[in-house]
Amino acid sequence: MIKRYKGKHEKKERPGLDELQQELGREIYKRRFRRLLRRTVDALIVVAAISAIIATLVLPVLQIAGTSMEPNLNDGDIVLLAKTDKLETGDLCAFYYSNKILIKRVIATPGDYLWIEPDGTVFVNGLKLDEPYVQDMALGECDIEFPYQVPENAYFMMGDHRETSIDSRSSVIGCISTDHTIGKILCKFWPVFEFKWLG
Repeated sequence: MIKRYKGKHEKKERPGLDELQQELGREIYKRRFRRLLRRTVDALIVVAAISAIIATLVLPVLQIAGTSMEPNLNDGDIVLLAKTDKLETGDLCAFYYSNKILIKRVIATPGDYLWIEPDGTVFVNGLKLDEPYVQDMALGECDIEFPYQVPENAYFMMGDHRETSIDSRSSVIGCISTDHTIGKILCKFWPVFEFKWLG
């Protein structure tokens, strides 16, 4: 059997027009894919950076720890907070206390007069406070004298679980200075099936 070897000067077959078009198509596709991938990665980086800035400066996300806000907020729930210094009676507020972030409900605003009956009924400026968010009224841990006036630049706050919550009723915590407030809770979004608008 005789094998035929190509000589040095023997011409190589040139690719046909179809092969060239296919190769050109593959190269164009690769370039488009790389360009699209780069743009997608760049867009994701920008979105992540903007989200981080918004989450830190404007709409922080907090996880609830403890039972003082039951039944409306439970241990492990995740909430969205809006940074603001404009708080009203009934707002759920996050504030700094002893290097922690706590969440309580605004019951009375600066200058208001407060009275809490032994059964836990709350009066603000002589009017009974409508509190549909509280399941069981209770005086709880309270060592302040009534009538009580909320100091200027401070808020009187209480947890919704009145029997167990340690809050402004106790002189240990007292009223929360406006300098320590972070903002108000807009909504509970986790668990998803328990989504609730709170703002």
